[in-house]
Amino acid sequence: MEKWLLFKNTKISYTDSGKGATVLFLHGFLENKHMWNEIIPMVSKNKRVLAIDLLGHGQSGSLGYIHTMEIMAEAVFAVLKSLRIRKITLIGHSMGGYVSLALAEKKPEMIKGLCLLNSTANSDNTSRKKLRLRANKMAQLNLSNVVRMSFINLFSEKSKCDYKAEIQNALNDALKTPLQGYIACQEGMRIRPNRMTVLKNSSFKKMFILGKKDPVLSLKKGIEEAQETQSETVVLLGGHMSHIENTNNLKAAIRAFIKLC
Repeated sequence: MEKWLLFKNTKISYTDSGKGATVLFLHGFLENKHMWNEIIPMVSKNKRVLAIDLLGHGQSGSLGYIHTMEIMAEAVFAVLKSLRIRKITLIGHSMGGYVSLALAEKKPEMIKGLCLLNSTANSDNTSRKKLRLRANKMAQLNLSNVVRMSFINLFSEKSKCDYKAEIQNALNDALKTPLQGYIACQEGMRIRPNRMTVLKNSSFKKMFILGKKDPVLSLKKGIEEAQETQSETVVLLGGHMSHIENTNNLKAAIRAFIKLC
């Protein structure tokens, strides 16, 4: 069921379905809560499932021109507080993983488990920070071209051929991202801190789901990060967009993680 909440006078949109222990899904950059549509029906059979549109995405509004991971985590917590939810299993894709880590840092007592899907606890390196700055400058001149280029590059070459229709549908959603949301989230990701200690010092269950041919995040570094933080690891074929490129195996991995929690 589609619902919404006012956070700092800004609309936050989310879906709420099923009954049981709560599982929260957070989407990535240029995505929205509907990226989980293939996965939520499976999980909501015996769990309560929330999926939130992060600031500047989907049906949620923007707050200025810097969406830090902390302010997005505050918005997520506002939803949870309004629903009187005290414990959650978190699954965050890419940017959603960064927000999940910020929430886990702020409210560790709430977290039963945290799954980073095609995501990392590390901060951006220097070259990545420069890319985000350049992308924001280009977006002000031609947002749709920048979104197309950024989005298509998230997929492995094989996936670009195998999942043309699915990629086009997801791209259509990405193109709806407003300029303010694009710039604010790029800047927020650029300045986000390293949160490896959040995982290292945690007592909750942890899992990394990695893409073997992820063009954004190094598989080798992802495996090392999981080992360093004593997290479970699942490696899937495909690139950065496992929910499109490897749906069935992703479902199995998420199901196993939720059971673990």
